[in-house]
Amino acid sequence: MVAKRGREGAGREKTPLERIWHFLWYEDSVASWVVSILIAFLLIKFVLYPVLGVVLGTQFPVVAVISDSMEHDQSFDAWWARQEDLYLQFNITRSDFKEFPMQSGFDKGDIIFLLGTKPERLEQGDIIVFSGGKEYPIIHRIVSVDVAANGARRFQTKGDHNLGQIVNPPLLDERNVPESTVIGRAVLRVPYLGWVKIGFVNLLRSIGIAVS
Repeated sequence: MVAKRGREGAGREKTPLERIWHFLWYEDSVASWVVSILIAFLLIKFVLYPVLGVVLGTQFPVVAVISDSMEHDQSFDAWWARQEDLYLQFNITRSDFKEFPMQSGFDKGDIIFLLGTKPERLEQGDIIVFSGGKEYPIIHRIVSVDVAANGARRFQTKGDHNLGQIVNPPLLDERNVPESTVIGRAVLRVPYLGWVKIGFVNLLRSIGIAVS
């Protein structure tokens, strides 16, 4: 009787839900992989991402680094020798910088987690993400904090790798970053994981699907 029930069960026609599950979980076809990746992307973007945004208090809780403007491609001593004069303009010494968060910067393709932070709690050396008139938000380090008479803050920023601030008004002027443009403060780095998003977004764009 047991064997008979097994044969009968094996011959039972799968329900639509079972067929979908089999296609996604058991099939090893290109179509199955593409659909699975697309579903994972949608779940992250429309479920996990918004939940993280609520928890971390920012509309962009996770960002993928898409440029090398925060990269340190040398030892710290060699990097500092090239950058020292720039930072001394903001009264930032070598020992000051060694105490900054993520003092070794980060690389293109890394993932950065952000925390929503009140402007008055942002300090020199913090790394922030802000909207700067470009297609994507900018992630650079605060080098100076200016406080107006009414208490409003304006920040000056610079990419660790860059040999100066970006000054291209009205699109972007790193000498004048209003507090209203700040999206969040960088608190955690996950190396390389951002390449997954960068590659997938580039793939979708190559076939005419616009994503942000």
